[in-house]
Amino acid sequence: MAVDGEGNVSLRGSNSVRILIDGKPSGLVSLKGGAGLQQLQGSMVERVEVITNPSARYEAEGMGGVINIVLKKERKEGFNGSFDVITGNPANFGAAANVNYRRKNLNFFINYTASYRNTPGRSSLYQEVYSNDTTFAYSQNSTYKLKGQNNNARAGIDYFFNPKSILTASYTWRLSKGKRFSDIQYLDYRPNTKILQTITNRTQDETETEPNSEYVVSYKKTFAREGHELTADVRYLDNWEKSDQYFAQQIMLPDGTASGTPNSLQRAINDETEKQLLVQVDYVRPFKKDGKLEGGLRSSTRNMTNDYTVTQQNADGTWFQLPNLTNNFVYEEKINALYGIVGNKIRKFSYQLGLRAEWTAVTTTLKQTNDVNPRSYANLFPSLHVTYDLPSQHALQLSYSRRVRRPQYNDLSPFMTFSDNRNFFSGNPDLNPEFTNAFELGHIKYVEKGSISSSVYYRYTTGKIIRIRRVNDQGFSTTRPENLATEDSYGAEFAGSYALYKWWKLDGSVNFFRAITNGGNLDASYQSDTYSWFTRMSSRFTIWRNTDFQMRGNYEAPQKTPQGTRQAIATLDLSVSKDILKNNGTLVLNVLDVFNSRRYRSITEGTNFYTESSSQGRLRQINLTFNYRLHQAKKKQKEPGEGEF
Repeated sequence: MAVDGEGNVSLRGSNSVRILIDGKPSGLVSLKGGAGLQQLQGSMVERVEVITNPSARYEAEGMGGVINIVLKKERKEGFNGSFDVITGNPANFGAAANVNYRRKNLNFFINYTASYRNTPGRSSLYQEVYSNDTTFAYSQNSTYKLKGQNNNARAGIDYFFNPKSILTASYTWRLSKGKRFSDIQYLDYRPNTKILQTITNRTQDETETEPNSEYVVSYKKTFAREGHELTADVRYLDNWEKSDQYFAQQIMLPDGTASGTPNSLQRAINDETEKQLLVQVDYVRPFKKDGKLEGGLRSSTRNMTNDYTVTQQNADGTWFQLPNLTNNFVYEEKINALYGIVGNKIRKFSYQLGLRAEWTAVTTTLKQTNDVNPRSYANLFPSLHVTYDLPSQHALQLSYSRRVRRPQYNDLSPFMTFSDNRNFFSGNPDLNPEFTNAFELGHIKYVEKGSISSSVYYRYTTGKIIRIRRVNDQGFSTTRPENLATEDSYGAEFAGSYALYKWWKLDGSVNFFRAITNGGNLDASYQSDTYSWFTRMSSRFTIWRNTDFQMRGNYEAPQKTPQGTRQAIATLDLSVSKDILKNNGTLVLNVLDVFNSRRYRSITEGTNFYTESSSQGRLRQINLTFNYRLHQAKKKQKEPGEGEF
């Protein structure tokens, strides 16, 4: 699992990953996708489940697989809780409380987190544009800071009709307020030379507010036989985001004098809303000794809007709208699904066969132009998982599943980002879903002090979604997602964990893959055939009693893309933890990105341009956390940075 500079999560090189909270969609990963998880404190996380080839029980969304983040829950009799305080540099201050009280058949719980962060970042770009025999070049450097205050509160009640029947109601409220400041400097060179011609300075001042709510009612009933259970879940998400941005721009000559081009002041106002109603029912019934039947249904309705306006100030102080930059985009989505799974074990052979049917209807509307784009489709998503137990703690596993990546709201919204007025990013209202058939064969060997696993996999994707960059003769670029024809991806993954000694534990993985991407349906040049690999290694030492030291390294090798290459990246995280106060408290000091090397670099080329870019969304972070547990056992130690996406 990897996370890029914008918070996008990927598995095995694929960024089409479905992120769930407690097995369901959540407002934390809604409007902002995986980047929203940066606001989720690690103290709220019980564990992270990574499923590379999910069964039919999970929604078919996510080509790369599913990441399920399980939040902490306590239902012990009486009062218990845990409390966290964090401080860090760059500024990262926060406090969290997870409190639980149970008396007889009632259980009350509340989680609250308050935090303040000042996150600096930086990026750079160099670009050449070719027109006839002339080369136009410019470079730009950007620095930015995001100051954010976040409050998350989750409260609820469990009612136990009896030990096997539980009704839960909860409410989650999240308020985020942020200020983003950025400075971009463009250096334009004279044609065919590296002699500086003009300097352009552009600043951004953004105020952002996000109040979000989530209402959940769930029911779980377990029966006499272990594994026989019924769960039902109804949730409603109500998210809103308001952004108010000012952009000031000034053009100067190399000696610092005025260029003669008037200064400009622009304003962009963006209101986004999201409302989603989700109903889900799952039923599991064992049969015979090891058999199991599963079935369920899911219905989701989601409506999103984006009201976007860009204006510019006249010399007399009045404002006027910029053409083609004002509209109201409406996204309406309905997904209904049914699934069934049967599984059993016969001696050393076990299987699980599933089928999921999903009906999808999506309509996008541009209100100002009344441009309506409806689309609907029905799809079947089969899955098969087979395991064969070999002697001496060996097992072979074979799996297949069909997956889909539906264009999401940001993929379809046609509005372009405006902070950088030379490099514009937008969605594509005409984007279609991509479909993947995923096959995997794995082997696992359990040993006394750990385990070793290996797997080979193949994924065939149609309608592959990739962002394509185009540059006009003036040097202005637009980047938006497009459907390429196909992608074939082959890979082998090796993973293991082993306790060399009682005081030293190792775990890691390495993944080798080949990806062949064919975008000939758009342009004959949109082709790539890349061999690459990435690896992760973590080592945990018990230095002395109640003190642990951890280090985790990641490396991603260079990759070819349909328009160029993505450069290598290597990072190292460190952590030291010590139990105090009779093991009721823990101090954790961690350093994320020790060498400040988490930079995402790429080279993009087209028939008329060459672009080099580099970005670092989060610089090296040092955090000190104090955790205190009241009538609670210590949770399993997390790796450095886990839960801080």
